[in-house]
Amino acid sequence: MSIKYTIQKIFGKQMETKEDHVDEKLRTHYYKSTKDKVMKEIESMLNQKQGYTVKSISEDHGEIIVNINKGKRAFMVITVIMVKPFRTAVDISVSTESLLFTDFGYSRKTIYYLYEEMNKRMTFVGTSLGEKLIQN
Repeated sequence: MSIKYTIQKIFGKQMETKEDHVDEKLRTHYYKSTKDKVMKEIESMLNQKQGYTVKSISEDHGEIIVNINKGKRAFMVITVIMVKPFRTAVDISVSTESLLFTDFGYSRKTIYYLYEEMNKRMTFVGTSLGEKLIQN
């Protein structure tokens, strides 16, 4: 892992996933489903979790805005994009509200936990498939 990521991991209050993230667990996750079904499943999952409040859902933009009030307070944006039929990408961004300079890995662990839950509820295809989709 890079030095920049290690410093961000230790001293950061915000973490997000992306296609080519250094941490393999924080790479974009792909599911075998449509955008609408994935959004509904994520919404259902979050509504069942104590301390998670879905603030807004924009189906046009594929975004779910969530406040986390359990443990540390945090703000989360989940982005859902259908890249081709029955191949949907999910990215997550978590920002922790804290007076300290760090959240002690809370945002990163929250993303790990949510991806694990999504993988149990939906058909997981893989991570970082964006480049492979463009080539096909």
